[in-house]
Amino acid sequence: MAGVIGIIALLTVLVLSLIITRVATVALTMTGLSEEAARFQARSAFTGTGFTTSEAEHVVNHPVRRRIIMALMILRSAGLVTIILSLILSFLGSGSEIAKITRLGWLAGGVVVLWLISSSKTLERYMSRAIEWAIRRWTNLDVRDYASLLRLSGGYNVTEIHVREGDWLACKDLKSCYLPEEGITILGIIRADGSYVGVPKGDTEIYPGDTLIVYGRAQKLQELDGRRADAAGDKAHDQAVCEQRQHIQEQDQREREFKRKREAGLIK
Repeated sequence: MAGVIGIIALLTVLVLSLIITRVATVALTMTGLSEEAARFQARSAFTGTGFTTSEAEHVVNHPVRRRIIMALMILRSAGLVTIILSLILSFLGSGSEIAKITRLGWLAGGVVVLWLISSSKTLERYMSRAIEWAIRRWTNLDVRDYASLLRLSGGYNVTEIHVREGDWLACKDLKSCYLPEEGITILGIIRADGSYVGVPKGDTEIYPGDTLIVYGRAQKLQELDGRRADAAGDKAHDQAVCEQRQHIQEQDQREREFKRKREAGLIK
């Protein structure tokens, strides 16, 4: 009896594993991965094979994909333990050799049936539609890749800056900070009470305890985060403005060169 229970438990775990990897595949596909790449990454994470591919880098750099892969890793650990215990229960328990061979036959047959079911394109199509509907209906999974949408390359980044007493930004309105002249944009402000100011206007005040959502070059954002309200802070602002003007000149030069090549037919 214990051996039969072990076989049933093992087949149940295998069924759940197929469902879990299918759900993960659909979720990864919803984030923009191709179905083939999503299936590979889901099975790789769930089995712990650890393949390193260019798609793996896209997974690591995408916050939603990272969450999906982390969930697969956690579930993998639990599933592996269950499979080992089920095998031990099935084949190391009491019973004759004939009984063990029979159990092995039932196990092999169950695996073949599961493999045939998982290979069904029709079933896979209907499962994918149902899983995608369920994900959209019952979760708040935000599958958009903000890094791609904002084109966070070339040293640009979105980060948070926590404003403290004595910071250069504290107790000023946005207009008087002249941050756009430094190449920095304030996307939003999280107040100390948790309220949010989206797309703040020039007369919006910055207070100690605020958290700023800022966009700009990573190096400049880091410098701004540590800038103090003193003469050195004002000097750092002036230097940042000069460096931004130089950066704009270089960018304009690249744009002129791009336009020249495009007009000459060198770039389509």
